[in-house]
Amino acid sequence: MIERFYLKEFLTFKEAALDFHPGLVVFTGPSGSGKSILMRSILASVGLDSVEASICESSVKWEIDEEEYGIKNDEINIFRHVKKDKTSYFINNQRTSRNSMESISSAYLRHLSLKDYSDFEPSALLDLIDNRVIALNPDHQALLEQHCSGYNDYKRLSDELKTIEEQEKKLSDLKEFAQFEINKIDAINPRIGEDEELTQIKKQLSKKEKIEQAISQAHSIFAYESSVGSALGLLEVDSSFFDDAMNELRNVFEGASERLEELEEVSVESVLDRIEQIAELKRRYGSVEEALAYRDKKKVELESYESIEHFKDELIKKIGELRISLDASASVLSENRRSVLSDTLKGLNNYLNMLYLREATLSLETASLGATGNDTVVLGLSGTKLDKLSSGEFNRLRLALLALGVETMQNTGGVLMLDEIDANLSGEESMSVAKVLRHLSTRYQIFVISHQPQLTSMGQQHFLIYKDDESRVRELDESERIEEIARIISGDAISDEARGFARDLFERSRGHA
Repeated sequence: MIERFYLKEFLTFKEAALDFHPGLVVFTGPSGSGKSILMRSILASVGLDSVEASICESSVKWEIDEEEYGIKNDEINIFRHVKKDKTSYFINNQRTSRNSMESISSAYLRHLSLKDYSDFEPSALLDLIDNRVIALNPDHQALLEQHCSGYNDYKRLSDELKTIEEQEKKLSDLKEFAQFEINKIDAINPRIGEDEELTQIKKQLSKKEKIEQAISQAHSIFAYESSVGSALGLLEVDSSFFDDAMNELRNVFEGASERLEELEEVSVESVLDRIEQIAELKRRYGSVEEALAYRDKKKVELESYESIEHFKDELIKKIGELRISLDASASVLSENRRSVLSDTLKGLNNYLNMLYLREATLSLETASLGATGNDTVVLGLSGTKLDKLSSGEFNRLRLALLALGVETMQNTGGVLMLDEIDANLSGEESMSVAKVLRHLSTRYQIFVISHQPQLTSMGQQHFLIYKDDESRVRELDESERIEEIARIISGDAISDEARGFARDLFERSRGHA
């Protein structure tokens, strides 16, 4: 629930501080006093609306998932919306995003706006029926979870099979392409480092004649080798350094000559062709290493294509086994739901009768297999389509569904926010709405704006919003509440008859406490 709310500087409000109790909380006041502004501010304080207030702050008893949101729980968690140069959001003085705040708040607070059809969605209606089954048969919950898990596996494997079948249509082309890519690289059969070797050979070939001519001319040095040795001997200088140098030179020339002889067998054209082949691979794949890696990848793909038939057969078998199990669990789920359908409809029509609405029809029809079985729920109201209902009928039907759902709720703490839900209703209709809201308030904290005396009298807490130079709000005591109910009945010129009716209405409402 929301325990306390604080507002500063928003439109006609300069400041407001309110302490809330559990149950049905009613806001009344003249038109234009700021009731909807206040409601929007409360929503904004927990990230469910955007307003230009300096501060909107709510103190709530809501549990925060500390691991998911990284925010530590306090005994009372403080949600704050602050507007300076830009809007910032805080929980327990820790900055957070509006999305995170909205995600946390949405689990606890519902703002029922006109023509919101979410409560009438087949999934919401199915949840309502399932909750009634679970209240009588807890095993239904386990079966639902088991079915949902099995369906997720079934869906995943079915998607895999669909992908395989799509691949099969072009499997021949895929295999042919993979083999073509492999063959193309294997035809060149490159070696890592081969491009550097070829570049070196190309350089040597381009200088072959010059090297041969230079070595030939340099060979004349060996004709003077003995003369140099004799001269060094006469000079009594050790000639070993010279002998070593000449031997080293001889080895260099001999090695070069051998390489030149080997190059005689090399075709310049073949070297250039090979260089071009390697260059083409590098242009396409980036490097020889990447080309070889791509070839290996295509070999793995080719092997997978060749084993796809075996994998497909295994997949079809698993899917078939899962489908049999899911059909069986869906059948039990349907049987369980049908067992409470009559009582559910009876309970719904009891509320509709209380709300002066026509009886509803509720049926369970077979649908495609899904995570919750193969049922869909169809709701009708005496042949009238839901989108043709008046706003009053629409809201009362939704209240009946909410009241029915409350019967199986296990926890309290949720908050409902309703804006003029009793607008344009007769006195009897308004009182019926008030009684149902009072029933809902056993499980929800309900904030409601009302212009009708019946709902106002039923409130367990009553705030008056009024305006002088600015909008103000204060909680009313019993005598003030009777006076405000009388104002709603007769207008600003309150008559004794209006006061008497207001007092009678207020005192009778106490019997519903």
